[in-house]
Amino acid sequence: MPDGNQQETIGRLYAIGVGPGDPELITIKAGRLLSRLPVIFVPQRDETSPGYARSIIAELVREPEQKVIGLVFPMVRDNKQLATYWEKAAETMWWHLKQGQDCAFVNEGDPYLYGTAVHVLETLRATHGEVEITVVPGVPSINAAAAQAALPLAINDERVAILSGHCEDSVIAETLEHFDTIVFLKVNSAFGRLLDTLERLKLIEKCVYISKCTTEDEEIVRDIRQLKGRKLDYLSLLIVRK
Repeated sequence: MPDGNQQETIGRLYAIGVGPGDPELITIKAGRLLSRLPVIFVPQRDETSPGYARSIIAELVREPEQKVIGLVFPMVRDNKQLATYWEKAAETMWWHLKQGQDCAFVNEGDPYLYGTAVHVLETLRATHGEVEITVVPGVPSINAAAAQAALPLAINDERVAILSGHCEDSVIAETLEHFDTIVFLKVNSAFGRLLDTLERLKLIEKCVYISKCTTEDEEIVRDIRQLKGRKLDYLSLLIVRK
């Protein structure tokens, strides 16, 4: 265990949500922190990709005064494989934190809504529990997409469900039956299966597809049959409002 003097030198980690894509949707608190913290970690899919989160914060960060470090998290769904990357990320963060540097880990949307930050923070807490962590919420893509599509998520006593598009068919069908609005995240690789289920339940006309919401590349499709066979973007979701 570190002694009191060593404890005082450990930096604080901020897990910061930076919203869905439009830099103007970064909160005032997140912007203030990102403009002053000396070390900022950003997720990226491989060693060469700059990462989507980095593009959102680009205008706030002043390099080289601030150091921006990419952490690789490949686009796979195997948690055992990903655990290696979470551990490596946690150790990279710890190296800077133990120097007394306050750091940020940037997460698109909100850190605690299907965020990579959840796994990284859990790993860091397990190995270096002395680190103080502050989570700064961000605007989730769900709320941004609903706003862009002018589609209320809930009114009065309506019920809302949020699902990964990779859930089992039985879970998807049951949720569609019992909730008024259902938001499917990460639908790119599961879209064909979702489309079949929605066709069978006669809910196609109740759907809106949104990708890269609030950015210049935003796409909103209200007839989702048009998307059949297309390669869809990872940053996409589907809102079903019955």
